[in-house]
Amino acid sequence: MRPLPRLFLAAALSLLAPAAQAFCGFYVARADGDLFNKASMVVYTRAGDRSVITMSSDYRGDPAEFAMIVPTPKVLDRGQVTTVPAGTVAHLDRYTAPRLVEYFDGDPCVVIEEEPVVAEAAGGGATGKERRDGAKALGVTIEREFAVGSYDIQMLSARQSDGLAAFLRGEGYSLPEGAEAALAGYIGMGMKFFVAKVNLTRHSAEARQELEPLQLSFRSKDFMLPIQLGKLNGDGPQDLIVLALTRKGRTVLTNYMTKEIPSDVDVPIFVSQVFPQFYRAMFDRAAGTDGAFLEYAWDMAWCDPCADDPLTHAEFRQLGVDWVRKAEAATPEVFVTRLHIRYSQTSFFEDLKFAVTEERENFQGRYILNHPFEGEITCAEGKTYVAETRKRIAVEAALLRKLTGWSAANIAANIAKTVPKRYR
Repeated sequence: MRPLPRLFLAAALSLLAPAAQAFCGFYVARADGDLFNKASMVVYTRAGDRSVITMSSDYRGDPAEFAMIVPTPKVLDRGQVTTVPAGTVAHLDRYTAPRLVEYFDGDPCVVIEEEPVVAEAAGGGATGKERRDGAKALGVTIEREFAVGSYDIQMLSARQSDGLAAFLRGEGYSLPEGAEAALAGYIGMGMKFFVAKVNLTRHSAEARQELEPLQLSFRSKDFMLPIQLGKLNGDGPQDLIVLALTRKGRTVLTNYMTKEIPSDVDVPIFVSQVFPQFYRAMFDRAAGTDGAFLEYAWDMAWCDPCADDPLTHAEFRQLGVDWVRKAEAATPEVFVTRLHIRYSQTSFFEDLKFAVTEERENFQGRYILNHPFEGEITCAEGKTYVAETRKRIAVEAALLRKLTGWSAANIAANIAKTVPKRYR
């Protein structure tokens, strides 16, 4: 077999059709070889009419026989073809992958009183909505507000330290010198912020080795990805993950309906031990042999929860993001969309067509584990907690069966291995 670069360029010349703006192709092996692609990952960086496409594939066969035929919109010169470290694509994959989050129930016998924060009388200050809107404009989200004893409590999340500092100062807090830098470190770690202040009225009264991917760079008015040639190596349904990086917002498919993958689902805690199997079973049930699903859409300046560390500036540039300056503390102008598309030789007869939108609403495939309290329960309130937890676990089991098709007996057996007897 000829070396890969010569084969690639020959394929680009021989398979180019003027009307086809194509980038993804199929594998080639020797006459006695056997090479199939079942899943592929494409990082598609798009800015204006400039496209940078990084292709990473999960293939079966001898790596020594690997080659790929890739039609392109024009004959590319050497400067438009390169490779990218597989670890960079894997990093973005992990960062955007569906994730588990865990919560642990507290002791039901320890009661913390939460009192609603009473709004100020008319003319006494901003309303709750005005305060939340003002916080949002600064990149701050007021996640929760409540009262405990003499204190008014706020739970905050923030995108940037200067916005959080401005919000806190606007709330009447005096921050020490260097506060922004300290806040930035914690924001980078994905932490939230617990803020408390004394409510004087109440106080006075109560005293968290693959081959290197190929990358192509070019300009084209068409934002699309051909998949038809890839079907030639199809061994049953094939999965394609498209990770689109843009400056504005979400990337959407314009010629196929896209659904959001089931998300914010409470699942039994044993799912943490079989999460890949759970997600495959759920996706298989949702997609069947074909379908397009949104798995993640988020501004890369922040994440909640974070499935991995943020990409470095060097990794962004490897993927073709050339508008991020190294001096920036964060990357507010990079938005990532993760689309999971399953197709076969009998579906998706049109190539994939995309558009960049200004929609920046966040979405992620997120699955929630609620660990019941495992300590001793001695109070009367504990009986109510146990009964409610049993109901919660039963609901989680029923939903898991609906999402995956797993048998009720199998689910019950696994729950029995992972929760205390009193909850079964």
